[in-house]
Amino acid sequence: MSLAAAVVFAPAPAFAAPGPSFTNPVVDVPNSADPTLVYSNGFYYYVATTWSSDVVMRRATTLSGLRGAPEQVVVRTGGTTMWAPHLEMFGDRWYLYYSVEQAGGARRTHVAQSAGSDPLGPYTVRGILNLMPDNGWAIDAAVLKLNGANYMMFSAFAPSDGLQSLYIAPLSNPWTAGAFGTRISAPTLAWERQEGAVNEGAFALQHDGRTFITYSASHCNGPNYKIGMLEYRSGDPLAAASWTKNPNPIFQRNDAAGVYAPGHHSFFTSPDGTETWIAYHANSSASQGCGTTRTTRAQKISWNPDGTPNLGVPVSTSTVLPGPSGESVAAVRIRNRHSNLCLDDYNWATAPGAEARQWTCNGAAVQDWYLTPLTDGYYQISNRHNGLCLDDKDWATAPGSVVQQYTCNGLAVQQWRLTAAADGYSTLTNRHSGLCLDDYNWATTPGAELRQWTCNGAAVQQWQIA
Repeated sequence: MSLAAAVVFAPAPAFAAPGPSFTNPVVDVPNSADPTLVYSNGFYYYVATTWSSDVVMRRATTLSGLRGAPEQVVVRTGGTTMWAPHLEMFGDRWYLYYSVEQAGGARRTHVAQSAGSDPLGPYTVRGILNLMPDNGWAIDAAVLKLNGANYMMFSAFAPSDGLQSLYIAPLSNPWTAGAFGTRISAPTLAWERQEGAVNEGAFALQHDGRTFITYSASHCNGPNYKIGMLEYRSGDPLAAASWTKNPNPIFQRNDAAGVYAPGHHSFFTSPDGTETWIAYHANSSASQGCGTTRTTRAQKISWNPDGTPNLGVPVSTSTVLPGPSGESVAAVRIRNRHSNLCLDDYNWATAPGAEARQWTCNGAAVQDWYLTPLTDGYYQISNRHNGLCLDDKDWATAPGSVVQQYTCNGLAVQQWRLTAAADGYSTLTNRHSGLCLDDYNWATTPGAELRQWTCNGAAVQQWQIA
């Protein structure tokens, strides 16, 4: 029986601004570097480096739901390595641009086209974008739409000085370059040359009639990978003179928060269109480099009084962030049939490992829970106050196993199946343990303990979702 047929959710307060709270990373290892994240028609779509030959995509209705969302292969590139995919819409079709290495040849940008308006495809590979002379090296492609024309930004080595630089080329259509690229930025400043001179990973950001290109600078193999910025002034976008470089980086390591090498990013808009967010990758150690240790993080940006973007500082992975504004998710209360108490973030805790107990129903944020659909009829259950997920502690499987709240990770210990019981109540069964969420020892006083127990259909295992 489907959830729609089995469980009826009573009307509940909808908290459209902000969305469900979360902690970074929004997508964990291994397919989590060089992210592109877009919001379209009620869903977030996410692609990132896989280090395999395939482009995979995740989809979720909330940012917090991406971590547990399944991956779907959308393009088989035929190469040996794929990285830095970029998702862009032209007309009613989606296009995936991605860097590919084929059998030791030059790293080049390839493009695939969707059959219709669904970002999940199916896709048809259209071929290689010929961006540099002599079938030359060209990676990290992303689209710029400016003054009624379309351009492709990318990173390549300049023949004149060998510096890995930012280039831009005109597009005659979404899969064809109208000319070879021209350089608009080289890593000439000291902060662009740490552990290696690099400009790469460009992304366009437009606001109040102004156009910015943000990009990654220095080498990803060290902790000083960071984000710089160009601004378009006027004239031909293909000319370096039309762009002014910000003299300082706008986003970089935050040692106090344990965030290193934040870079290769994209921007996306909140569902209600009122907020701009950045999705970027970063490491949790200064010794980590360009590999699979990098995870995707996200946070809201703001704007300086002079109209330039303010990316802030990268936050720690323990910082609870409110989700993007306008996520159309209703918070629910989860009340036990026997105790008449509500599932509660005990003592307003925010740290992983926080207790979940039962308490007198009071309408506070600690008793608001978001149910995010995953796969096979299971749900992630996250708390509105702390952004943590209901979790089978220590992967236990014995009756009496403890329930806690922990950083959302999409694993089986955080997946719960809702099964209809009587009179509008449901049971909650953990995917890993196979046990049911239980009012331990038939308690009825505020602070009553939660455990998992062999499913038996008793009132202590029946919960009203409302």
